[in-house]
Amino acid sequence: MKNILLCGVGGQGTVLASKLIAQAAMEKGMKAKSAETIGMAQRGGSVVSHVRFGQEIYSPLIPMGQADVIMAFEPGEAMRAIPYLKEGGSMIVCPDAILPVTASLGIGGYSGTKAVEYLKEHVKSLVLVDGTSICKECGSPKVLNVALLGAAAAGGMLGITIEEMENAVMNRVPDKLKDMNRKALQLGAASVSNMKR
Repeated sequence: MKNILLCGVGGQGTVLASKLIAQAAMEKGMKAKSAETIGMAQRGGSVVSHVRFGQEIYSPLIPMGQADVIMAFEPGEAMRAIPYLKEGGSMIVCPDAILPVTASLGIGGYSGTKAVEYLKEHVKSLVLVDGTSICKECGSPKVLNVALLGAAAAGGMLGITIEEMENAVMNRVPDKLKDMNRKALQLGAASVSNMKR
C-alpha cells in the first residue's frame, strides 16, 4: 500500500492533485481512498489531502509516521506535515512561500527560507521543485500541482509512472489546457535531478 500526503494552501490545486493520483492508481487496477481537510479560508487556508492506494485499504486517513511521500506545495505546510513522514520516506516541496494573512498585513515576517533549510537538514530524500519558474514557463500559476506530480512520478516515489500520471492528467483537464499541463508534468519530472540523498 502507498500512503501519499499532499499539503498546501487553498487555491494551489492540492485536492485536484490527490484526485489525479487516486485516478492513476485506479486505472492500474488498484483500490484507492482519499480524504481532505481544508482550512477556514477557502483561499489561503491550509489544505491537507490523504491518498492511499493498493490491494486493500480500510481507511482513507494516513496514520502519523506512515506517509511514504509528502508532496508540499509550500514550505510552511511541509513543516506542519513532517510528523506524517515515515522513516526513509520522501518529500517533494515547492520552496516558494505563500504569505499568511498576518504577514501580508505587516504582522511578522515569513519567507520560507528557514523551513527549507530545516527540511534540507532533516529529510534524507528531498526534492525541491522550482514552482515559480515552471509556472512562469508554462504561462500559468495553476500548474504547480501537475509539476509536483511529474517530479514524484519521475522520481519513482508514487509507484505510478510518468506515462500513467500523464494519462490521468490528460483524462481530467480540458482540451485547451492539455499542452500546458503536459509541459508542467515534463518540467516537474526534470526537477528530480535536484534530489538530495
